[in-house]
Amino acid sequence: MIVDLPSTTTGAVSKKLMELRETGGAVTLGRVLTLVVMTRDSAGAETAIEAANEASREHPCRVIVLALDSRDTEPKLDAQIRVGGDAGASEVVVLRLYGEMAEHEESVLMPFLLPDTPVVAWWPDVAPPVPSKDPVGRLAIRRITDATNAADPKAAIASRLDSYSEGDSDLAWSRITYWRALLTSALDQHASDPVVSVVVSGLREEPALDILAGWLAARLHVKVVRKVGDLFVKMNMENSSVSIARPQTGTTATLVRTGQPDSRVTLGRRETRDCLAEELRRLDRDEIYEEALAGLAKVTYE
Repeated sequence: MIVDLPSTTTGAVSKKLMELRETGGAVTLGRVLTLVVMTRDSAGAETAIEAANEASREHPCRVIVLALDSRDTEPKLDAQIRVGGDAGASEVVVLRLYGEMAEHEESVLMPFLLPDTPVVAWWPDVAPPVPSKDPVGRLAIRRITDATNAADPKAAIASRLDSYSEGDSDLAWSRITYWRALLTSALDQHASDPVVSVVVSGLREEPALDILAGWLAARLHVKVVRKVGDLFVKMNMENSSVSIARPQTGTTATLVRTGQPDSRVTLGRRETRDCLAEELRRLDRDEIYEEALAGLAKVTYE
């Protein structure tokens, strides 16, 4: 069910939410968190809502979408409430803020936060310079950004360390979970043959590869080179090498190890919904992510 409330107030939206729960049976029981989606891209809001709905099937929550439009228009609030099949395992409240109202988003948000549940803030497109100091970010115990959608992805992921605060993360980090697992397994199998250098190659505008290079630099303490070209990671050991390569748009990668037959592994690009669901599994500090950000300073770019 989708209910539109044009030119409304927060009080009217809260009242309608209560009515829908009473008449339709939608309740807040079992909601484990409040997910606040911050976007200035009205067209991209639907994509973010879809990802949040899918993630909510694993993490039942209330999803509050703040779509901001601070252009010189009259202050106005347009709202939409989605429950049932249109909201996954959550209830979705879309708040479109116009004019000066878009500069006071935290005040509009407060009445819709579920009591006694943690708040997670997600910026699917443009993130604030310091998420933890953002008005909405201050309300959240977990703050999720996505450097992939920034105007300059490489600069965006590189800036995350300076702005880092406990609870910060980026979906670029979640996109390489399977790559990290494969590389860790390969390292364990070659524990007696130390790594001497690493090459990480791929698209220039793919921050997931930058953070992957940072993670390897922080973990291995060897020279890590980030190149632009075909998608692969190659670890050179003293007596052998291990590489994982995949077509840019493919889903199957090839694992090549010295002295062993090549292996094929499923390694497609992860969907945003899967990355978001992974981030919502933990609400504490991600120390490995922080170390990977610090490792970016050790990466050599060619």
